[in-house]
Amino acid sequence: MRRRDFIKAIVGPLTTWPVTARAQQSSMPVIGWLSGASPKGYARNVTAFLEGLKESGFVEGQNVTIEYRWAEGQYDRLPELAADLIRHHVVVIVGSSTTAALAAKAATTTIPIVFTTSGDPVRLGLVRSLSQPGGNLTGASQLNVQVASKKLELLHELVPTTKVMALLVNPNSPAAETFSREVQAAAAALSLQLHVLHASADRDFDKVFANLVQLSVGGVIIAGADPFFSSRMEQLAALTVRHAVPAIYQDREFVTAGGLASYGGSGTVSYHLVGVYSGRILKGEKPANLPVQQSTKIELFINLKTAKALGLTIPQSLLVAADELIE
Repeated sequence: MRRRDFIKAIVGPLTTWPVTARAQQSSMPVIGWLSGASPKGYARNVTAFLEGLKESGFVEGQNVTIEYRWAEGQYDRLPELAADLIRHHVVVIVGSSTTAALAAKAATTTIPIVFTTSGDPVRLGLVRSLSQPGGNLTGASQLNVQVASKKLELLHELVPTTKVMALLVNPNSPAAETFSREVQAAAAALSLQLHVLHASADRDFDKVFANLVQLSVGGVIIAGADPFFSSRMEQLAALTVRHAVPAIYQDREFVTAGGLASYGGSGTVSYHLVGVYSGRILKGEKPANLPVQQSTKIELFINLKTAKALGLTIPQSLLVAADELIE
C-alpha cells in the first residue's frame, strides 16, 4: 500500500485495507500487520516500522507489500483478522500489540511473527527465552508495565496534595493484572488510597468518569499497553479535561490531545526494531535465531496548557526531565 493510502486510512474509519489488483499480481513479498488498535494514533509507530524496514532494504510499494488489519480495540476480532492475513499468503506477520501477537501465534506455527509488547514476552508465552526465542516468534519489548509504579510516582509529584488516586484498566488486557499489582504496591508505599476502575467498551467511560468525581479522585493512571485505550486516546484525553481530572498515560498522542502527561517506553524505538527484524526475516533469517530486543528508552511528555487549566504547578525537576513540553 502506498504511503498516501495509509494517510487516507488514518483519517477514515477503515479497518481492513484490501489488496489491490496490482499487489495480487505482484511477486513482491507481503507483510501482514495485525493490531488490536485502530490506525488513528499509530502514524508515528507505523512510520518508525517503515523506517526500520527500509534500513533492512525494503520499501513499501517498491519491493514489499503490507496488508494492514486493525481490530479497533475489539480483541475478539483478532483471530479472524489473523486468519485473513494467512489467506493472503503473507510471509511475515507483525503482531502490533500483545493481544495481536498472541492471536497470530494461535493462528500459525510456520509463518514468522515479529511482535512488539509492553509485557514480559516469556511470561506471556510468546517466546521460550529472550536470547533463544525458539519457534516462529521474535520481536521487541518496551518498558511500560515495568514502569507502572513510576507513573503513579510522577502523577503524585504533579498533584502532591491529593491522597486519592485511581487506576483505569481494561480487564481484558493480558497485562491488566500485572499492571494493577505494580500500581497498588506503589500506592501503598506512598500512603495513597487507590481505586481500580475497569473499562472494556466505550459505554463504560461515562460511568468511570462519574465514579472518579464521586470518589473525589485527584488523579488517574490509565493503564498502558492496551490497544483498546490506545485507539481512544483523544476520547480519553477529552474526558479527563472535561472532568478536570489530572491523568497520565503512556503515549505522546494522549498529551497532544489534551491529556496532562505521558510516561513510558518509546513506541517508535520498538517499532523501528520490529521493522528491522521483519526485513531480516524477509532476507532469510529465522525468528528462532533472532533474540528478542529490549527497548530501554523512556519518554516523558507534559502538556503545560492542561496543567495551567488544572491549576497545577509543574515541579522544576519534571520540566527539566521532560522529553517535550507541549503548550
